[in-house]
Order: sequence, then structure tokens, then C-alpha cells
Amino acid sequence: MALSSNLGYPRIGRQRQWKKHIEQYWAGRLDEEALHEELRLIRLEHLRKQQEAGIELIPVNDFSYYDQVLDTAVMLGVIPTRFDYAGGKVSTKLYYEIARGSKDQPASEMTKWFNTNYHYIVPELNDVKPQLTYNAPLEAFREARHELGVEGKPVIIGLYSFLKLAKGYRADETSQWIEKLLPLYVTILKELETEGATWVQFDEPALVTMITDEALEQLRYIYETLAKQAPSLRIILQTYFDSIERYEDIIQLPITAIGLDGVHGWEQNLSQLQAYGLPKNKWLAIGLIDGRNIWRTNLSEAGVKLDQLLHLVESERLIIQPSCSLLHVPVTAADEAKLPAEIKQVLAFADEKLDEVVQLTNRCEVLSEQWERNCIETVEAYAAFNHLEQRKQQQTITERLNELLEQGIARTASFNERYPLQLEKHQLPLLPTTTIGSFPQSAQVRAARSRWRKGDWTTEEYDTFIAEEINRWIEHQEQLGLDVLVHGEFERTDMVEFFGEKLGGFCFTTNGWVQSYGSRCVKPPIIYGDVTYRGPMTVKETVYAQARTTKPVKGMLTGPITIMNWSFTRQDIPKEAIAFQLAYALRQEVEALEKAGISIIQVDEPAVREGLPLKADAQARYLEASIAAFKLTTSVVKPDTQIHTHMCYCDFHDMIAAIREMDADVISIETSRSHGELIHSFEEQTYDLGIGLGVYDIHSPRVPAAEEMVELIERALQVLDSRLFWINPDCGLKTRGEEETIAALQQMIQATSIVREKLLSGVVHPS
Repeated sequence: MALSSNLGYPRIGRQRQWKKHIEQYWAGRLDEEALHEELRLIRLEHLRKQQEAGIELIPVNDFSYYDQVLDTAVMLGVIPTRFDYAGGKVSTKLYYEIARGSKDQPASEMTKWFNTNYHYIVPELNDVKPQLTYNAPLEAFREARHELGVEGKPVIIGLYSFLKLAKGYRADETSQWIEKLLPLYVTILKELETEGATWVQFDEPALVTMITDEALEQLRYIYETLAKQAPSLRIILQTYFDSIERYEDIIQLPITAIGLDGVHGWEQNLSQLQAYGLPKNKWLAIGLIDGRNIWRTNLSEAGVKLDQLLHLVESERLIIQPSCSLLHVPVTAADEAKLPAEIKQVLAFADEKLDEVVQLTNRCEVLSEQWERNCIETVEAYAAFNHLEQRKQQQTITERLNELLEQGIARTASFNERYPLQLEKHQLPLLPTTTIGSFPQSAQVRAARSRWRKGDWTTEEYDTFIAEEINRWIEHQEQLGLDVLVHGEFERTDMVEFFGEKLGGFCFTTNGWVQSYGSRCVKPPIIYGDVTYRGPMTVKETVYAQARTTKPVKGMLTGPITIMNWSFTRQDIPKEAIAFQLAYALRQEVEALEKAGISIIQVDEPAVREGLPLKADAQARYLEASIAAFKLTTSVVKPDTQIHTHMCYCDFHDMIAAIREMDADVISIETSRSHGELIHSFEEQTYDLGIGLGVYDIHSPRVPAAEEMVELIERALQVLDSRLFWINPDCGLKTRGEEETIAALQQMIQATSIVREKLLSGVVHPS
């Protein structure tokens, strides 16, 4: 009989209780003991739900206080040396300081988890002396057994992937780090074995990326050692997000089961199974339920996949599960009372996906009447969904897109011709200063929006409030001395949701929250139909702000690829088609802004890098489409209109050429949280367009000194042209408090003044 399994469950809680308790602790309104108790109750509730759903292999140690990679690092004693740490179990205070920074020390770098919108904290190996500070999987296993009688499946980030995710060491030191860390993994497994654990899930998502011969030998050494030291444990080597590399070699490792993604990378994974088979002593854990999108599984199609697998593997050696952790989808669709029935009935969030896993597992044994009814119900639900008016392909959009693409989407003048015109038009100084777009969304802002949405305020009252906030922050920016201002985005809930609400083809959940990073949760919109432009979205507030200052105010838009990547997308047309529909709609907003007199327009694309396919052979097409979508959005403007874009929290080292091809006049990229490491990329690659490398980390409450920013700016100016260099924070300021925002910007302006003076006096020599 096949087994049902889950790879991980959303940690945020049905009503985001997890987020609220953690933020109360940070604010000093919840003590540490109460925090532990509240999170324990959430953790047990999640285990209970999986138990009641009928999941047989229930994950434990997938819960986190912030991030699972950070959890692994602190468990292994990988504590950045700049923090005060004397050994032993890491305190809750230190744990959060590593993630968020402290008064004296910056936070660790944060970057994207493979090609998802989840961010992890990057482990820093520099000069650390690893030690097992505590056995987290063992504690989670004991808790599940003691509290609920659940014989859990401990989830551990595999050593190979952990090192791939870490920084602070050279590639030729990998084997040395394996020798340092592997004994700690051995201890973890031995203690689990002694405790009576049966299955252990080692997450090795890095195995869907290129594996060299040397890496293969390292993997053999790791898993041979683990199997020898804990021989009775059943190890699942779990991959996801794409097809595994070098399956024929990996399957020979001393593991009990191989976990493969049966949704993303299905064709390649299936072909490898067909070509090389599955050894008789091993199990196949196959993810047939999409763990990254919110649509109900087409049971007929899943059944066909299952039949193909049952020709290769007996059901007794099959484990049915989601394609990846359910961390990437909302908790339950049960609370979505406001969605049209045709849409709600084709949604499956985490809880519904657990039911689908169990249904599919039962299907392994017998083609039951219940299974047939479920298939018919699914077909009928999608038939009703597909008849929605907005789902119909709109021929006029396709025809207009084809016309634009045929006409060409390049700017009418080169950057070297445009940039001097823009500087002259806006009277910009050396090292212009700006912010990324948003200012603090205070409790008052959130309360005002809530009153308006509930009907307690009229639209006129709400608009008056927003205008007052814009006025206040225009004054703040002028007093600070910023050169290019923003209106502050007080009318916006989220940078994607806001635009989705104003475009056709979108719908919205009430409670469809997912974790993005730390306690930051987002509620992705659902693109269920053709995207259409319904009229100006940002013009009113931007023009209002511009009328209150003589300095230029940027129009602020979210780019097409980011809207697509940060939404749950329809599955019946290619993603490229969705991107171009979005680009065409946003192009019309760019035209409206320029017509209204806004001559600096920022089109943010922070999610371009995160959507990059994990396989090299698919990356070129994705980047080509992303560049085309951006240029389709922005190329309509006149030469003296300046186009900005912003990207953050990704590894951009291998994307500099693609970013250059987007032909934005100015790009801002995060570099402070990675401690300036991106600067090295510009030592190897020339970048000759306008650029701002973020000079301080906005995700930390810490206010850095001007001297720190001066150091970062001067490092950048060693490889970047000072005439093209901008000064800005590394991201929007929406989540920060007003006092710390103003204090940090004051330090940024002071740092800019210091470097300007040095440049003009010749103390710092420009690149």
C-alpha cells in the first residue's frame, strides 16, 4: 500500500497568528515564555490537522520562528562572528538579531529560496567553529509523539544543499566544511535513531541544479557516512522545484527513497525513471500535487501520471505527496466566502492539498466509485470556471501585442543620448539621492484604509487623509534634502495587490496569506483571466504630490514580471503570454503618467531574478521574455523621460548583462544586506547605465551611521562611474517606523554630502 506524505506545512496560522505573536515579542508586548507557548500551540494545531487529514508521513521540524535555513545554521553553531556568541544553544534574542540586525551589528544577508518568492537567511561560514547547539529534529519528533502520538518524519536541510546556500568560504574548501559539519549531522541522526524515528527527510533542492563529478563524490561520502552511522533510519533524499540532475548516480546512494517533483520537472523525472529504473530496495516519493500554485488538482491528469508510475514501481514502494513544502500556498480555502463560486470551487490551498494527497494515495490501490465521482466533480468545476467571461481569450489584446512587438520595443534614443537630457531637465546634482518608493504604513494609515473599506469613511474622507499623508512626507523629503521625491504609496496595501485590484483578469482572496520573509506575509492576487487596462491607477496621487514640490516626483509602478511572479497565475496559457498582457496594460499607465507631466517613472522588477528557471537551458528564453516585457512597458516614453527600476534580495551576479539589456536609465539594487558583495560583479563586468546600490538595509530596525554608508559608496565608486551613480536605501520603507526612517535617511544624506565633497575636492577619485 502506498504511503501518503507531506513535505512541510505553512507556519503562519489560519489567521496569521504566528506573525502577530512574533511581532508582539519584537515590540516588547509579549515575553519570551509566552512567545514559546503561543508558537507551540500553533505548531501542534498544524500537526493535528495533518493527522486528521490522514497523512501518514507527517513532517516535523518544518516549523520555524523565522526561517528554516537560519534554524539549521543556529543548530549547527554557524553564528556570524560579528555577534557576541560564546557557544551553546542560541538565545531567542540572538536568533532574531542574526535575522534582523541589532543596534550594533547588521543582519545576515537575505536572498530568494531558489526560484520562489520565499526569502531565507544566508548562513555565514567565515571563521566559525561549528558545534551542535541542540538537536532540533529530535525535539520536534519528541514533541509530536508526546503531545499527539504522531510518529513524525523529521525534516532536515541536507548538508550538500546547506553548503550551497551558505557563503563565506571558497569552492575548494567545500570538502573541509563537509568534514566539519558531517559529524554534527551524524549525531542528529544517531539520536533520532535511538529515539525510535523511522523516516527522515533530507531536503536537497540543490540537486536540481548542475552536479559536477566532484560534487557527486561529496554526496556519496555524506550519505554513505550517514547510512553507516544510523543504519536503521529510512532516509528520503528529497528534491523539488525541478527535475533531479544525474538521477542514475544519485539513485545509487545508500538511501531508502528518492523524492522527485512530479509537477515541475515531471517529464524529465519520468524519462529518467523510465531509462534507469528504480532499484528494488528503494522507494519513490513523488510530488503529484502542486505545492506552489492554488488550483485544484486535475485528478484525471494526476491519475494518468500515477498509472505511468505504477508500471515502473509497485504501489508498496510509492509515497504520494505535494511537489514541495506547502509553505508556498495559503492555509485553507475554507475561509474564502467572498470569491465567486466558480472560482472558489477550483481552489486548493494547503488543507485542501492534504485531502488531494490522500485521495491520490488511495487511488494507488483501487479505482473506486468515490474516485470516479471526484474526477467528474473536478471536470465540472473547471467547466464552470472556464465559462467565466473574463477567462475568454481577448483577440484584440493579442492583435495589439503582436503589432507592438513587430514595430519594435526599443527606446527612440540611446542611453548616452537620453541621460544628459534627463539630468538637464531635472537639474540633478552629482550623486542624486532618492528612495525606492514607499514610506511607513503607520497604524493610522492602516486604520484609515480599514475604515474606508468597511464603509465607515466615504471615499472623499479617505482621499483627504491620503492627501494629508502625501503632503506631510513631501515636506519631510524636502527638509531631508532628497533630490528625487516619491508620493509615499499610502493608498497601497501591497505593490502587486494594488495593481491587480485595478486591472481586469484578477481576483482576490480574503485570507490567502503566504510567508515572504520573516514575519512578512503577502496575499498574492489570482490571475484567472485575460489582463486588461481599465484606466489610470497611479496618476491622481502622483500628480497631486508633484504639485506640492518643485523637485521631480517619481511615478511608481510594479513591473509585469514581478506582478506575474508574485501572483498565483492561470495555467491554461504560457506565462510569457501573461507577462505580455501585463506589460501592455502597464504601458498604458506609463503613457498616462507621462501625459500628466510625470517625467521620472519607476517600474520595479524585484522578482525578475527569482523567476529565473533553475535549469540553464531554460534561462535564456525566460530572460529574453522578461527583457521584452519590461521594454514593452517602458519604451513608449520620450527620451527626456527617465525610467527607473528596482531589484532586491537576489543573486544578480549572473544577470548583469540581462539587466543592462532592459535599458532602464537608472536601476537600484540591494547591496547593503549582502555587505557590498555585489560590487565585485562590477569589477568583472562593465555597467554603463545609471545605478544606485542600496546603502542601508531597510529590513532591520537598526539605523546605520553615515560612516558605514560612506564606506559602501566609496567602494562602489571604485568600479562605477560617479556621474551615473545614485544614492538610495536598498528597498521601500513601508515596514519601518517613521522615526527610524527619518533618522536613517538623515544619515544617508549626510553620507552623500561627505562623498560629494570628497569627489569635488579630488580626495576620492571617480571611476
